[in-house]
Parts: sequence; C-alpha cells; structure tokens
Amino acid sequence: MHIRGDHAELTVGGSLDVRSAADARTVLHSALDEGAGDLVLDLSDLAALDATGLGVIMGAHRQAGRCGRRLVLRNVPPQMQRLLVATRLHRILAIEGGIRATPL
Repeated sequence: MHIRGDHAELTVGGSLDVRSAADARTVLHSALDEGAGDLVLDLSDLAALDATGLGVIMGAHRQAGRCGRRLVLRNVPPQMQRLLVATRLHRILAIEGGIRATPL
C-alpha cells in the first residue's frame, strides 16, 4: 500500500487491508488534522480492499466530521463500488460522480 499527496488530496495505491491499515489510518488522520476543506481520497490505484481497509475509510470519514471537514472518494474501483452498495455505505460516504455499479 502507498499513499501520496497532501492534506487536500491523497492517492491510495496497492492493497488497503489488515496489513496496511495502521499506516493508512495514521496518514489519513494526519492529513485531516492538518488541513481544511474537503479531503479527496483518489482510489484509482487501489488494487484490493478488505473489511479492515473499509473500516479505515469509515474511521477517516468520522474523523473528517470531527475536524469540520468532509472525506470525498474519487475514482472508486468497480469492486469497491459494489461493496459500498452492498453495505449501503454509498449513502453515507461522499463519492465524486456517484456510484455506477449495479448491486450484488
């Protein structure tokens, strides 16, 4: 997993899973604490996501609210779109362009 960017936009690549969750959580929360306005999370390079990785994204969403910010997902891969629909998290998370995947 790699995350690059600043406090306004981050690009996540590789796998966001149980092995990378702690590092990802630290980077996301730091970016949220240091910036202002929306934090855009570009997921175009994301290869895999598990339940722990989804938990990291939800935790960042809650942290953003506490900081008076909003977490916005951009370029959500189709498999993650299906997961967000199946878990109904697409109703909670801000997703640029909306969801284009059909439900499972």
